[in-house]
Amino acid sequence: MTNGSPAHWVSGLELWQWREEACVAAIAVGIPPNELDWLLQAVSDLDKLALRLHSFKGRSQIPLTLPWAKLRQLWQQRLEEKVPVQYLVGVTPWRNFQLAVTPAVLIPRPETEYLIELSLAAGKNPPIAVSPPLDCGLWADLGTGSGAIAVGLAESFTRAQIHAIERSQAALDIASRNARNLGLGDRIAFHLGDWFKPLAPWEGQLSGIVSNPPYIPSHMVGELQPEVAQHEPHLALDGGPDGLDCIRHIVATAPDYLRSGGVLLFEMMAGQAPAVTELLQQQGSYCQIEIFSDLAGIERFARAYRVK
Repeated sequence: MTNGSPAHWVSGLELWQWREEACVAAIAVGIPPNELDWLLQAVSDLDKLALRLHSFKGRSQIPLTLPWAKLRQLWQQRLEEKVPVQYLVGVTPWRNFQLAVTPAVLIPRPETEYLIELSLAAGKNPPIAVSPPLDCGLWADLGTGSGAIAVGLAESFTRAQIHAIERSQAALDIASRNARNLGLGDRIAFHLGDWFKPLAPWEGQLSGIVSNPPYIPSHMVGELQPEVAQHEPHLALDGGPDGLDCIRHIVATAPDYLRSGGVLLFEMMAGQAPAVTELLQQQGSYCQIEIFSDLAGIERFARAYRVK
């Protein structure tokens, strides 16, 4: 359960009856019923097996971390208002972490986890020889949001110092809390500011820059699924007329902050790879430019190194 000792209870039979009805209601509006089970796991002592086998049905009391009426109200919000279940419970799994999330931050997606794997490969086995090694230098997470990338980098690079940049104070507060909760607060420095500005003292010194920037074209933001368009922060989604405004700025400015042989990694939208590749090539300060696909086969990530 997510919070201390339970103060609320429901009978197994009552919960089972409600769960049956709630699953039917979810299917009727196109919401996967497994989201309901995730909600139940977050607010009770039930696990996946108990929910799948209905073994909780005969229990006289099941502890809850919130009132029974409140739980049902939250699920109605999911069905009627399309509030993401991650915001309802205030937490989401990402890599091997449990991250706090609120509507102030974008919900970290599973595909973004691959940015950490690409960073790890770049830091430990760069295609160009660098000294000192990239994995023991300074790394930056631009637009940290929930802090997902920053904590992923801090866990992966135990000898590195991570700088997390965010222009939303509310988001920065969530990121900082996540780092503290995971015991990584002393490894990450959090800065309020716009993109590279807080990094001025480390110009030319960064081993790596990683970002999941806004990359959705402005006209498409309102067309996204309601869970995203109506509830996630547009500040973290809207990438300008063609979705590339933030990426252009990152590509153009990163060479000033990367040390010789340092690496730039960022996420992009499906279909943007050709334009991103051209931006990196035309900038003139990068080598070893590569595009990587996510598990769905979508070209999703760009990686390039600062020329020596």
